[in-house]
Amino acid sequence: MDLGIGGRVAVVTGGDSGMGLESARYLLREGARIVLTDLKEEGLRKAEAELASLGEVRSIAADLGDQAGADRLKAFADAAYGEKPTILVAAAGITGATGDFLEIDDAAWLHTIQSDLMVAVRTARAFIPGMREAKWGRIVFFTSEDAVQPYVEELPYCAAKAGLLNLTKGLSKAYGADGVMVNAVAPAFIATPMTDAMMEKRAGELGVSFEEAIESFLDEKRPGMVRKRRGRPEEVAAAVAFLCSEQASFVTGENLRVDGGAVLTMAS
Repeated sequence: MDLGIGGRVAVVTGGDSGMGLESARYLLREGARIVLTDLKEEGLRKAEAELASLGEVRSIAADLGDQAGADRLKAFADAAYGEKPTILVAAAGITGATGDFLEIDDAAWLHTIQSDLMVAVRTARAFIPGMREAKWGRIVFFTSEDAVQPYVEELPYCAAKAGLLNLTKGLSKAYGADGVMVNAVAPAFIATPMTDAMMEKRAGELGVSFEEAIESFLDEKRPGMVRKRRGRPEEVAAAVAFLCSEQASFVTGENLRVDGGAVLTMAS
């Protein structure tokens, strides 16, 4: 299927590894020109080298913790190929504060919300004007199963992702008439550095192997995941590529789950 995005400029945040990197790979295969960003130059250089054979890739290290960082990314992206980006894949995020609700302080809450909600707000604010000007745009946020199915030990992350889901719907209504389609993907337990770290910690706490930690986590914490495995980044990236495409011109405000059945209800 031709996704109709050849030549378009796509910005991918959180692009040096995991689902962001894989999303960039899929978009490159469809002929998009990519701007990768993440916090550290070293990881971005490695990612850029890995993707270079597939097409045009530029990268910039940027801290999106304030609007100045998002504006710096925008200026770089606008100049990278001589035209404004019309695709934004906002994959940056963290697990954030975890543990007993009563023991998580305001600073930990705010850090999680800054990283998982406000970074997306700032990047959307930076790039939507160019999409409106072009009368065509695609934004894909990364929510989570946690946005609709909260887990008590991850409440800051859950709340931030629920806010991001609401932002997705709100922006879809605000800018859909301008040709800007805003959607989300909701992955669950994907094989990324983030979940690697979670499982390494679990393995140490339980005194078991890495694979045994995954198996017990699925049994105890994610009974709805009928595939009984972690998802693969490319399974998420395929959904992202579709939502970025011309083929998704009548899809907006949606939250596409790539979760192996993790969410146990019909709620979006």
